[in-house]
Amino acid sequence: MILIVIITNVLTFTLSNIIALEFNNKVIVPAKEYESMVSTYMKYSKIMELEKYIKSNFLYDVDDEKLMDGQIRGMFESLDDPYSVYMDPDEFKSFTEQNEGVYGGVGIIVTPGDDNLITVVSPIEGTPGDRAGIKTGDKIVKVNGEEFTADRMDEAVRKMKGEPNTKVTITILRTDKDGNKEYLDIEIIREEIRLDTVKSDIVEGNIGYINITSFDELTYKDFKEHLNNLLKKNIKGLILDLRNNPGGLLDICVDIADELLGEGIVVYTETKDGERQYEYSGKSAVTLPLVVLVNEGSASASEILAGAIKDHKRGLLIGNRTFGKGIVQRIRGLKDGSGFKLTVSEYFTPNGTSIHGIGIEPDITVDLPEGIMEIGLENLKEDTQLQRAIEEIKNML
Repeated sequence: MILIVIITNVLTFTLSNIIALEFNNKVIVPAKEYESMVSTYMKYSKIMELEKYIKSNFLYDVDDEKLMDGQIRGMFESLDDPYSVYMDPDEFKSFTEQNEGVYGGVGIIVTPGDDNLITVVSPIEGTPGDRAGIKTGDKIVKVNGEEFTADRMDEAVRKMKGEPNTKVTITILRTDKDGNKEYLDIEIIREEIRLDTVKSDIVEGNIGYINITSFDELTYKDFKEHLNNLLKKNIKGLILDLRNNPGGLLDICVDIADELLGEGIVVYTETKDGERQYEYSGKSAVTLPLVVLVNEGSASASEILAGAIKDHKRGLLIGNRTFGKGIVQRIRGLKDGSGFKLTVSEYFTPNGTSIHGIGIEPDITVDLPEGIMEIGLENLKEDTQLQRAIEEIKNML
């Protein structure tokens, strides 16, 4: 109380004229520290005053924990960055489960859209969301009848997740190529989503094909296993399919790049202070002819991998321009089980190219036929992008 009285009684003086805070002719706080104390007090006194008023006057009971969570959540929302969010313990648990590779839900990857709507980056192949016909670019506007926008995306994701064999209804807004909008209510039965993020096969007798659907904690191990199996079968070229891959863990992406690039920069990040951090690949790498398939659903870590391959001229990129998410979030857990994501840096391809909001242009642009519902080896007859990839690999052999 003495400190508060002293501070509030001297605020009428000009701080620049104060050399130090004295008490009984003794300096107890140096001037700079005193100014910092005053600044801190002024900053938080408004919050304390409002909290006290709410607790004294609000008609209903006040949950102290929710009140504190709301203050913290508002701090992140004030950044006007849809990727920087605070998560309560339940939300943070749900978020970390997805990176671990197993969770209960519908199997779609979403991102905040520029229109403040929750935007589907891609459905995960073979999951309930994929089978229900949800597409890249769909906007999720309701979950079980409750409206959501991008600033509440994590809450919507938590609501879409749940116990296997339970129902969830997702309302999407879909815009066709002519700009016509349609609202669709899609009822989906949740399943345990074990992200088998890597699949492989052999095409045309000697061309290896690897499809990576996201980068979670299990992806590199699976990729290495699939690649080694293909090499044992004496493949002569490799097609890496990153279409509809929404990204994931950066370190896993770098590990996979290490198997393909040879010695060099994979990616570098830069903070607002200009501090850079580089990620490198080693000398040992597969030297087979390489084609990479990308599209508008290829985002974040998949763009890092594709961008590194393009800049190093290690292989051809075929398909459509990528999504364009080129910023990095730091993820931190707190002692009470809550956590947060904070955008801390922007990433650049080895040649110094920023792709945020722009995407990566493929070396060869190939559009899919209108209305195609399935891509990959299961629908090679209609997958014109994969057909072109096979053709280009044959030309390299």
